[in-house]
Amino acid sequence: MISKRARSVKASGIRRVFDLAAKIKDPIDLSIGQPDYDVPDDLKRALREAVAAGRNRYAPTVGIAQLREAIAARTCETRGWEPEAVLVTSGVSGALTLAFLALLDPGDEILVPDPYFVSYKQLAHVAGARPVFVDTYPDFRLRPEALERAITPRTRAIMVNSPANPTGALLAREELLAAVKVARRHDLVVVADEIYEDFVYDGAFATTGGMDDKVLVLSGFSKGHAMTGWRVGFALGPGEIIDAMARLQQFTFVCAPTPAQVAAARAFELDTAPRREEYRAKRDLACELLSERFRFTRPEGAFYLFPEAPGGSGERFCEKAIQSGVLVIPGGVFSERDTHFRISYAASGDTLRRGAEALNRLAGELE
Repeated sequence: MISKRARSVKASGIRRVFDLAAKIKDPIDLSIGQPDYDVPDDLKRALREAVAAGRNRYAPTVGIAQLREAIAARTCETRGWEPEAVLVTSGVSGALTLAFLALLDPGDEILVPDPYFVSYKQLAHVAGARPVFVDTYPDFRLRPEALERAITPRTRAIMVNSPANPTGALLAREELLAAVKVARRHDLVVVADEIYEDFVYDGAFATTGGMDDKVLVLSGFSKGHAMTGWRVGFALGPGEIIDAMARLQQFTFVCAPTPAQVAAARAFELDTAPRREEYRAKRDLACELLSERFRFTRPEGAFYLFPEAPGGSGERFCEKAIQSGVLVIPGGVFSERDTHFRISYAASGDTLRRGAEALNRLAGELE
């Protein structure tokens, strides 16, 4: 009765953590991948005004002109790149779905650096393709020679995520350019997930956009502007790919929510730097609190820490942590290894301190 496609998709391991935690009263939540602040008031007001003005009907499949023009202008200003085409999507998850369906046929392969965001693996399966994992442990750097070794005649694309979920790794321009050169030699598309571009603490954010005419950049408003529930993202890149994604969007998502698009057109007028500095302090606090008991690579961006799990198994450690009232995610959810676990420091200082105290105590018990 159920299709092979649906059976190939596994339930999110993050949801399993939520199921385990359902019976815990007042857990210390260091699991969720969204900002702990609310949407800015200016954008809430813009959304209300859009609804009141009747902007509630279908939008053009590619997105409203006002937002597409704002995205193009911002891309030129901050990335130094004029994209050939712009598509507004239902969040970056929607953009990823459309991109994988547009680029991958059954039996094709896409290179995915490991650790990875959970959707990359599952969406490859949805497309009937095979994710080929490129190991980046222990420092989470993307090495061109590792990409070269993984390429086969069926390879069609390379996935890049910087700043990265779950590691917080930030790839320098030279690293991104090296990956793009590998793709160029083998006539591959680079799909760059840049949703955490507003959260860079060490060094400078480098975009893959503009490095080659076969680079597709995905980003959105869910993280920097806390619009996780509004579902507005975008894709930038080659017209041929964007056109294919738009055709698919016609018969799937149809369009991103119209009032949210109207409000998002104002988002670039807001300064996200104060939030970045706030989260830099959270990053520093989390690292300070956990550095004595845990080994980890200091994150340079996003809002995650990816420590090695005491005892060697991320799944077992997380089960014990949840029993102690702390919600964290096993590294195996994001990796072909079960050696680490993910902490989200998108939480209050008090929550971080209580969580770190419990995790440090648990690590001490396992020594």
